Amino acid sequence: MTADPTSPNCCAPSRPEGASSRPAPQSMGSGAHRGALCLIPGGAGLMGTNRPVIKLDGEAPQRRVKLKPFLLGQTPVSNAEFSHFAEQTGYVTEAEVFGWSFVFHLQVPAAQTTVQGAAGAQWWRRVDGADWRYPAGPLGAESLPDHPAVHLSWTDAQAYCAWAGGRLPSEVEWEHAARGGLGDVTYPWGDAPPDDRAHLPCNIWHGNFPSLNTAADGYAFTSPARSFAPNGYGLYGMAGNVWDWTADLFRLKSLSKAGKAHAAAMRGYRVIKGGSFLCHASYCTRYRIAARTGNSPESTTSHMGFRIAFDAPPGRG
Repeated sequence: MTADPTSPNCCAPSRPEGASSRPAPQSMGSGAHRGALCLIPGGAGLMGTNRPVIKLDGEAPQRRVKLKPFLLGQTPVSNAEFSHFAEQTGYVTEAEVFGWSFVFHLQVPAAQTTVQGAAGAQWWRRVDGADWRYPAGPLGAESLPDHPAVHLSWTDAQAYCAWAGGRLPSEVEWEHAARGGLGDVTYPWGDAPPDDRAHLPCNIWHGNFPSLNTAADGYAFTSPARSFAPNGYGLYGMAGNVWDWTADLFRLKSLSKAGKAHAAAMRGYRVIKGGSFLCHASYCTRYRIAARTGNSPESTTSHMGFRIAFDAPPGRG
């Protein structure tokens, strides 16, 4: 199996065409997000890069966007936090409604025999009964309370945010926050790339993708939401571990034939940022701050979650 980083299925497979998503809920503000929040200062936020790696994704050019201060979840929403929301509201996720979700092949329990590979990315397997409570499927272990909640669609993330009176961050807000005040850097900690032995600042793949993960960073799959060092704004997991949904549609401005085809293949998708425990320099470096891809709003996988944002109260930031 080999991976093409320009393929829409490379990082996060989408549900087959024709799958319908529920409408995104409007703001309700009836619940309380229990996770810690970090104040992100306003100002001129950087977005994109002038040193693109995956050019078809529209990483370039870099530009400045004026931002108001805002609050962002210190971590992705955890299983404990999402469980509280589900208990309070009776919410049923899209993975539960569909009855299945995508699980990375090495996560699938050996006893799970009814699995189907994703088109163009056979390392992803459709597993019946996989959802946020059972990330590897019903024959696997239950989710860990302090790990990020996964198998959550964009619509699921919107529902949680609406319940808490918050929202998903925009793509530029996410990038501004990920830089942690360091300016034009490649990663949340600076410009030094992670490797497979000595520099292990985040939870990504180590070894030969997709068959051998040495787990040199201590984790083969998800890690606790507060793993590794936070960035300058106090945020954890802005590179690796799980993807974060953002509010924005995935758009590309390209005049090339390949660019137009890539944009057409991802029409209607929402931007996801930050990479996951499956990213590796050998095929995909989307754990870089400026890296971006997208997925359809109803799609769910064992490495996609979200973090919540709020407008900053008057006088802060």
